[in-house]
Amino acid sequence: MSANEIPWAAEPPAEVPLEHAPLVRVIAQVRFPVIASVGKQDFIAPFQEMIRREYPVLRPEQSRGVVIGPQGVVDTRTSSVWRFQDSTGGWRVSLAPDFLALETTKYTSRDDFLGRFERVLVALRECIDPQVIDRLGVRYIDRVSGEENMRDLPALIRPEVAGVMATPLALHTLQALSENMFSLPGGAGQLIARWGLVPAHSTVDPAAVDPIEEPSWLLDADAFLGDTRPLYIADVMAQARNLAVNVYGFFRWVVTDEFLKRYGEAR
Repeated sequence: MSANEIPWAAEPPAEVPLEHAPLVRVIAQVRFPVIASVGKQDFIAPFQEMIRREYPVLRPEQSRGVVIGPQGVVDTRTSSVWRFQDSTGGWRVSLAPDFLALETTKYTSRDDFLGRFERVLVALRECIDPQVIDRLGVRYIDRVSGEENMRDLPALIRPEVAGVMATPLALHTLQALSENMFSLPGGAGQLIARWGLVPAHSTVDPAAVDPIEEPSWLLDADAFLGDTRPLYIADVMAQARNLAVNVYGFFRWVVTDEFLKRYGEAR
């Protein structure tokens, strides 16, 4: 590996299954120009039928946006988000006028996750038919918690990432968060990585990470492509896989062998 290469991209590591993987949530999302008809139940019904076998529970939600001008609140907008869940609640598909997302708290493997993502993309293409997408992203969120794991954190992650948590100041640190953006090789996108200590009863993203009753250490890695491109399923899936491989490579660069052993590396 040359000095100019990204350390986790030079030779992407093979997946190592972890029996007690600390994954909080995994998300894949495409954003596209607004399709107003997605707000109508009749319009999205064929989409529901295509995915209903895997995601039989539909729970619509309304989100409100506020525009604030020089004279105060000047406009509010309400938009529909259709939430399709599996029977366990561990998998969810979200469809809105400008995005489609697949998320899970029961991740098992990259192939399984991307296979599910491809199936909902096919339904999107056939039933909603956005001609282009503006953004493709794959996001993995891990959380270290528990008194022993937090005490041993400097042995579980690289010193470059541990930061203040690997110093005596860790005993007096209530919150310590970092955010970095990396370019991926070959114009394959960018990766935003956030990590650090989160206090008890707090979260850095209420939509993705529920607060817990003790301090924890989060690693949130979001790889994405932000330029507009046609929605060709094969191309998008190849790009999504490459993003997922880069996120996993980054994760493996961050964690140590002790981390893998601690969380149940399969032998």
